[in-house]
Amino acid sequence: MSRGRGGGSYRSAISGRYVTAKHGKASPRTTVRESVGRSGSSGSHYRSAISGRYVTTAHGKASPHTTVKES
Repeated sequence: MSRGRGGGSYRSAISGRYVTAKHGKASPRTTVRESVGRSGSSGSHYRSAISGRYVTTAHGKASPHTTVKES
């Protein structure tokens, strides 16, 4: 199981746990691929597991199974 924030780690949008790359690739609508650190961002943000784009806080809270909260 991939742990940490390596270049190709995947995280479940439902549980928030890290999952294997195989599971991440097989479930693109409910997993998020994490990239190496984001510079210049502050606070927490929500990202869609479906599109990979950042979404509003309201959308993130309304869609907990398809978004991931990133700090």
